[in-house]
Amino acid sequence: MLQVRAANDRGHADFGWLDSRHTFSFGDYYDPDHMGFGVLRVINEDRVLPSNGFGTHGHRDMEIISYVLQGALEHKDSLGTGSVIRPGDVQRMSAGTGVQHSEFNHSDSEPVHFLQIWILPNRQGLTPDYVEARIPDEEKRGRLRLIVSGDGHDGALSIRQDADLYASLLSKGESVEHRFAPGRKGWIQLARGNATVNNTPLAAGDGAAIVNEEIVTIRGDSEAEILLFDMA
Repeated sequence: MLQVRAANDRGHADFGWLDSRHTFSFGDYYDPDHMGFGVLRVINEDRVLPSNGFGTHGHRDMEIISYVLQGALEHKDSLGTGSVIRPGDVQRMSAGTGVQHSEFNHSDSEPVHFLQIWILPNRQGLTPDYVEARIPDEEKRGRLRLIVSGDGHDGALSIRQDADLYASLLSKGESVEHRFAPGRKGWIQLARGNATVNNTPLAAGDGAAIVNEEIVTIRGDSEAEILLFDMA
């Protein structure tokens, strides 16, 4: 069964410099029916104007993943990490016992568009950690490329939770298939374009909970970029 979370039904915050769409309750947006899904707590689709961003602020006991769709996102944190990630990069910060960080649009002329994803860790009070990787488009083209996993296998970034995150780029008419092990569930987030998932059409910004489905087939109805979560 797929339970669709339509893009236009998400929470919305517009601060001028930031336009943010919240799949689940976040900040001033509260919806008791959408507090998260399993260990997946946040999917925010953020657009930040040039030379703007989130000033230094703190997190703890959360696995935070940033996935850039357009532009360049600059990250600095209290671990001493400083980097700029662009489309094709994936970044994971384990907040653990506490970390301070900032995120800014690195460009003074182009907006940055990215997804920020929070996943609950399997334990609290862990040591903070940061890692990033470049995942070339050709590794996602026409297939589900594992980019984050609980044990970091197959070249994925490791995460402190039993959750796998896949990314895929599909052309129109191209399809991929994913099989869920017994007792597991999923979430699909359509980052760009249009796709059909087990006969359910989705458009950019739409998400869907996947429950009691052994197999999902995802077909591109246009050029599409997809994130798929597989969770205990």
